[in-house]
Amino acid sequence: MADSKRKIDNHSLNANNQTLEIFSLIWLDANTVAKDIQAAEQKLRSVINQLKKFQDVAQCQKYIEERSNNERLLVIVSGRLGREIVPIIHKLRPVISIYVYCMDKKSNEEWASKFSKVKAVVVQFDKLIARIETDFKVHQVVEEPFSINFFSTNTGVGKSTGGINGKFAFYQILMDCLLRLKSTDKDTKELIDCCKQQYEGNSSDMRIIDEFEKNYSPDNALWWYTRQSFFYKTLNAVLRIENIHMIFLFRAYIADIHRLLEKHQDKSPVRVFRCQLMSTDELETLKQNQGQFISINSFFSTSTDYQQALSFFNKSGVKDGLEQVLFNIDADPKMVITKPFANIIAHSEFAHESEVLFMLGAIFRVKRIIRSSEDKLWIIRMGLCHEDEHDLKEVLTDMKKDLGSGETNLRTLGKILWKMGKFDLSEKYFIRLLNELSSNDPLHEDLYQDLADLASQVGDYDKSVQWKKKLWAFRNPNVPSVPVKNDEPTSDM
Repeated sequence: MADSKRKIDNHSLNANNQTLEIFSLIWLDANTVAKDIQAAEQKLRSVINQLKKFQDVAQCQKYIEERSNNERLLVIVSGRLGREIVPIIHKLRPVISIYVYCMDKKSNEEWASKFSKVKAVVVQFDKLIARIETDFKVHQVVEEPFSINFFSTNTGVGKSTGGINGKFAFYQILMDCLLRLKSTDKDTKELIDCCKQQYEGNSSDMRIIDEFEKNYSPDNALWWYTRQSFFYKTLNAVLRIENIHMIFLFRAYIADIHRLLEKHQDKSPVRVFRCQLMSTDELETLKQNQGQFISINSFFSTSTDYQQALSFFNKSGVKDGLEQVLFNIDADPKMVITKPFANIIAHSEFAHESEVLFMLGAIFRVKRIIRSSEDKLWIIRMGLCHEDEHDLKEVLTDMKKDLGSGETNLRTLGKILWKMGKFDLSEKYFIRLLNELSSNDPLHEDLYQDLADLASQVGDYDKSVQWKKKLWAFRNPNVPSVPVKNDEPTSDM
């Protein structure tokens, strides 16, 4: 029998143990428990919600070294402790900026000047906040992890759902299913409660969450997405880290953005640009996939202004081990079937930015990757594709037959996740649907059978028998049977 405590994917973790933002603040200072420091936390969290404090160099170092390469850390250090830890953490990928907050600016500037990630040495807290806030706006553009799936036309590549082609195709199907799955008041409440739990103690964002709860409407979804708030930061993060349950809870808002992009779809071909910092390995992977397809797993923000796109590099600077990459994208509205794009300048909080937003899951062909000696960066030329490209149509059309047309339901979602190997989540949504059904709904029979088969597949034969008993009891309501308790998942997320 499989261990009932078998490994659970990130998306199944309890919200208490999982952050819903990509960026975090680390504060290393021997005096982080002082009253004035605690008062300063509110100001810091108004910029970046996730804040973790340390007084010990070894503990701080261990925490930073355990972070994934998809996390982004801004680190505040005191002058004394900074001398110890900065040489150790400076080259770690998650660390993107370091700030020395001290009393002796001149002496600390001497050692800090040797490290390019040290952005400032400051003695006044307000100046520290202002610098972090300014840098963070740039980081959100160039430093957010680039989440993509590849589709290779090479023979024999990715035959299984775990292969690159399988992941590419199943992500497209999963998003299609979620966008056609009607949201409920229960889903909305769970999402809001989760966000309130994440931002507890952050008075600035808690006020915005209350405002969102009272004033959100589908027509202003793009405005909310472009606003610097919990909505943008959380939605972007869960899409990039593929937190499926949170994407499930956000699906109504994703669908609202989709409808607005369709409504305001560009009518003429455009060329747009986006700057990005990438590791050498990430860039090399893209080089190896020239001529192939990629899908972007999040909303993809671009600019029609070449110089504006380049300006973010000027503000961020060059960092060790990272490459400056500029995407040069040709997008023709004739290519659009289900993944629209639109110039959202009239619907954005930042009306001065020439932003063109692509729907999540947009598919591009990587045409060519070249090095620009003039601008000292890599240029990735791509073109927007649609799902009827001959290399993709056969795969996706066949998979979409199982979805049918019209609304989907939680059973359909559960079956897709089952095929993807997400067994815990599949079980979660089967049970979620069971709890929504009336006691005599005939769909109970199918769900009990699904749950029994799923439990058997993962090796939990005792649980499979329990679901078989419930199936028998449903088919024979007038025959007395021993009560069986639903074995529901213990985690909310």
